[in-house]
Amino acid sequence: MSDKIAYSRQGDIAILTVRNPPVNALSQAVRQGLSDGMDRAEADAGVRAVLIVGEGRAFFAGADITEFGKPPLAPHLPDLVNRIEASPLLVVASMHGVSLGGGLEVALGCHYRIAVPSAKVGLPEVHLGLLPGAGGTQRLPRLTGVEAGLDVMTTGRHIGADKAHALGIIDVVQDGDPKDNGIAYAQRLLDEGAGPRPVSAMPPPDPIDWDAAFDAILAKGRGQISPAWCVRAVQASVEKPFAEGLKAERQIFYDLMQTDQRQGMIHAFFSERAVSNLPELKGVEPRAVHHIAVIGGGTMGAGIATAALLSGLRVHLLEMSPEAGEAARGRIEGNLAGALKRGKITADQHEAILTQALQIVTSYDTLAEVDLVIEAVFEDMDVKKQVFAELDRVCKPGAILASNTSYLDINEIAATTSRPADVLGLHFFSPAHVMKLLEVVVGDKTAPEVTATGFALGKRLNKISVRAGVCDGFIGNRILATYRTAADQMILDGASPYDIDAALEEFGFAMGPFAVADLAGLDIGWAVRKRKRAEGHAPTRDATYADKLCEDGHFGQKTGKGYYDYAAGPKARVPNPDVLPMIEADRARLGITPRDFNHEEITRRYMAAMVNEAAKVVGEGIARRPLDVDMTLLFGYGFPRYRGGPLKWADIVGLEPLLNDIKSYAAADPDFWAPAPLLEQLVAENKTFDDLNKKG
Repeated sequence: MSDKIAYSRQGDIAILTVRNPPVNALSQAVRQGLSDGMDRAEADAGVRAVLIVGEGRAFFAGADITEFGKPPLAPHLPDLVNRIEASPLLVVASMHGVSLGGGLEVALGCHYRIAVPSAKVGLPEVHLGLLPGAGGTQRLPRLTGVEAGLDVMTTGRHIGADKAHALGIIDVVQDGDPKDNGIAYAQRLLDEGAGPRPVSAMPPPDPIDWDAAFDAILAKGRGQISPAWCVRAVQASVEKPFAEGLKAERQIFYDLMQTDQRQGMIHAFFSERAVSNLPELKGVEPRAVHHIAVIGGGTMGAGIATAALLSGLRVHLLEMSPEAGEAARGRIEGNLAGALKRGKITADQHEAILTQALQIVTSYDTLAEVDLVIEAVFEDMDVKKQVFAELDRVCKPGAILASNTSYLDINEIAATTSRPADVLGLHFFSPAHVMKLLEVVVGDKTAPEVTATGFALGKRLNKISVRAGVCDGFIGNRILATYRTAADQMILDGASPYDIDAALEEFGFAMGPFAVADLAGLDIGWAVRKRKRAEGHAPTRDATYADKLCEDGHFGQKTGKGYYDYAAGPKARVPNPDVLPMIEADRARLGITPRDFNHEEITRRYMAAMVNEAAKVVGEGIARRPLDVDMTLLFGYGFPRYRGGPLKWADIVGLEPLLNDIKSYAAADPDFWAPAPLLEQLVAENKTFDDLNKKG
C-alpha cells in the first residue's frame, strides 16, 4: 500500500488518512493507495465502514499538476471513484480545507459527506478548458438539481460549506477535528443502521431546456466552449442510464482535451504560476514593507491605496490640499464599502482601516518613515520629476521610490534622485484594487532587492506581477499602441470602429478597442498622441477624428459620449453618429478610397500587429519570456484566457502563416509591418514561442 495513505482502524471503522502534503493532490500514488486501502478495508474482518480524511491543509485540492500533459497512469480517477462508490461498506468523506475538482468527485463517490465550517468545494475544470471527468457531471446534479449543479461547474467557483450543505452536496457541517468528526459521524450512521448510499443510485434530476441553456452559457463565456459542454454532459445524466452518462461525460472530456482552447487554458494556468518566478531573484531577500505612501488620490491613487489597505498595510496618502485629500478619502471609502458589501472585510476591519491604517496628509515631510512610496500623479515627466525630488529629500535611506507611470522612462525619473538603485516602476491597472496585473518595471540601476520587493508587494496585494524593462509603454501599453495603430489604419482604409469592436468581441475580448478607449477615457490617448507628435513620432497617415472628439469635450463614458453615445447608460452603448463623418473627412483629406473588411480580416490584422510587436518586445528583452507577454495581455488588457495569450495563440495558429501575412501587409506599409527578427528566427528554426518559455 502506498505510503501516501495511512491505514488505521477504530472499532468497526477503517480510516484511510491521506498524507500527500501540502494539499493532498490526487497523484498516482494517492490514487493507488486509496484503491489498496479500500481493498484492505473490505478484507478486514469486522470492518463495516470506511472513513477517508486528509491530513494537513486540505481533503484533496484536486489533480496533481505535475502529471498534466503526461500519459495517465492507473488507477485512473474515474475508475477509483466508481470503485469507492461500489463498496459494500459504508464510506464517509470528512472534508476540510478545499475539495476541488477530482477531490470533490472522490467525495461524491463516497456515500456520506461531513465538513468543517471553513471547508470549500468546487469543480474548477472549466478553467483548464475541460469539464469534470470523473463522474462530477453525473453525480452532482443528482444532489443539487440541474441549475445549481451547472452553476457550480460552469463558473468553477469555490463554495463554502454552509452553501454546499444547503445545496445537498454536504450532509453535515460540524466544527472540530476532521478525523474525530468523521469517526463520530460514521459511528452514528452505523448505530442508526445506515448502509451504503451511492449517489449513482439516486434518481436523476428534472430536465431543463438544454439547447437554451447551452446557448446562454456559450454566450456568457464569450466563446469559451467547456462551460457550455457541461450542459451536454449533465443532459446525459438526466436522459441516459448512469453508466451511459459516464461514457458520454468521458467522451466530451476527451474531445475537450483535443481542443485549442484546452491548450490555451493549460498554458495560462502554468504561466500564471511561473510569471513571478524569476531566476535573477533566486536567493534575493526583499526589503521589509509595512508602511507605504501613495502620492495622488485620484482614481488610480485611491485604488492603489485601497489595495494596500486591504492587504493590511498602513498607508499615508498625500494630496496637495485638504479639499483634495477629503475627495481622495471619499474615493477610498467608496472602494472599501464595496469590499465590505462583498464580505472581503468585516465591519470592524472597515472601521480600523479608515480610523487607524489610513492617514490623509498634505506635506511631504510626513513621509519620512515610510518603507515604500508609489507616485500616482499626472502622466507628465516634469511633474513626476518634481515629485521624486521631494521624495528623495524626505524619505529615509532604503525607502523604495516607485512610479505608477504607464509610459514614461523610469531611468530618466530615477536619474533625478540621489538613489537610482531604489527606484522602480509599479504600473497598476485601473481600478487598481480590482485589476490583477502589476508591471514591475526594472530600471538600469534598480537594485535586485528592490525588484524583489516589488514582486513581494505584488504578491501581498494579490496581483499577477510581470517583470518589464524600460521602453515607451513597457510591455502592455507598447503592444497596445501598436495594435491600436493597426485598428486605426483599418479605419482609414474602410473599416468602422463598430466593425472592429464587433470582430474582436467575437474573438473573445469582453470589449473591442474603441469601447475600451471610451471606458478608459479618450483624453489618455489624446495626451499620448500629442506627446508623440511633439517628439516627432506622428504616424505617416495622421488621422484627426479622435482628436476632434476630445476637442469637443467627448472623452467617452465619463462625459457620456465618445465613439459611442451613452445617453441610455454605460451598458447601452450606441454608435455616436458624429464619428463616421469625421472619419470620412480624414479619408478624403488623405486621399484614401475605402474598402470593405470582413471580421476575419479585421481579427487577423489586429492579432498580427499584436504578435509582431510582442515578438519585438521579447526579442529586445523588455519581456524576458513570451509567457510574460501572455500574462500581461490576459490580466491587464482583456485578452480571452481560453486562447492563452497572443503568443500562445500565435503558436496554435502557426507562426509561418502569420509571418507570411505580416510580410504581405508590409508591401503597403513596410515601416509599421516590419517583421520582428525573433519571429523570423523562430520560423527559420521551426520553433515556437513556447520553446523559449521552456528555457526559463
